Amino acid sequence: MTASVSRPASGASNGPAIATNDLAKRFGRTVALDGLTMTVERGEVFGFLGPNGAGKTTAVKLLLGLARPTGGTARVLGAPIGDRAIRSRIGYLPELFRYQPWLRGREVLQLHAALARLPRSRRRAEIAAALGLVGLTDRAESLVGTYSKGMQQRLGLAVALLGSPELVFLDEPTSALDPVGRLDVRAIIRAARDRGTTVFLNSHLLTEVERVCDRVAIVDRGKLLAAGRLDELLGSPVLRMRVTDVAPAVIAALAAFGRVETEGDRLTIDPIEPSRVPDVVAAIVATGGRVHDVDAGRGSLEDRFVALITAGPPTEGGPPPGPAA
Repeated sequence: MTASVSRPASGASNGPAIATNDLAKRFGRTVALDGLTMTVERGEVFGFLGPNGAGKTTAVKLLLGLARPTGGTARVLGAPIGDRAIRSRIGYLPELFRYQPWLRGREVLQLHAALARLPRSRRRAEIAAALGLVGLTDRAESLVGTYSKGMQQRLGLAVALLGSPELVFLDEPTSALDPVGRLDVRAIIRAARDRGTTVFLNSHLLTEVERVCDRVAIVDRGKLLAAGRLDELLGSPVLRMRVTDVAPAVIAALAAFGRVETEGDRLTIDPIEPSRVPDVVAAIVATGGRVHDVDAGRGSLEDRFVALITAGPPTEGGPPPGPAA
């Protein structure tokens, strides 16, 4: 699913793709977004995570200029949010969309190319590139009503990527897809990033985010809880093991490798240097213990997400939620 597509306009590397400073939105007494400060760099896939009602959709609407903030500032592709000239350089795939079933796939793209005011001289090439990028070239003349759910999702991605935008907002692009469909969408997102497009991915599917995003931000109740690269958020490597026949004195001695916790036959050492995992296994086996399984790696994004949401937003004057740039 690859195609030759034009790269973003010259100068696209100047400054971040998105920069917000205390961005806020209220609806009456309801605070939908409360002081969002973050930066999304050019050419990265940025995951924007949070439970339902966290403020994710509100943030996207503000950044797209579909709603006005009640506080703070933001710039998108170097311009204030809502700038009309910038909109032609942004693609958007909403979570809920539907195209007329009596239209052909190519006709949907032709309609959106006209709405986006793409120059007529470029439309044929841009439509062909978008169809190729999402793997729909051979179904371009088929009616949308004959498309599977996965194909319709790919058509939506083609619309969002039409005209080689510098920045694309994708709202839950894999939530309704099966594993094969999710794999296809991940490949499309990576292909878009590889050609220089910045991808802002709004999702609650944490395993998908782990596999495709360069950096993530986690929000809840309108507040930013943490932001940064995955290795920054997930912390140091952890060793999880299932062991039996291990004497208490041996477990105590394992503290030389890191902080030890036990629960039944489960043993955790956090943190631990990855190179020392074989030494831990050898120490247990040498004293007559049995090792049934070993899981060495960092914590999951799901674990970190749950811990942050459970802890709740930071208190006023408390420590910052982690790197936001």
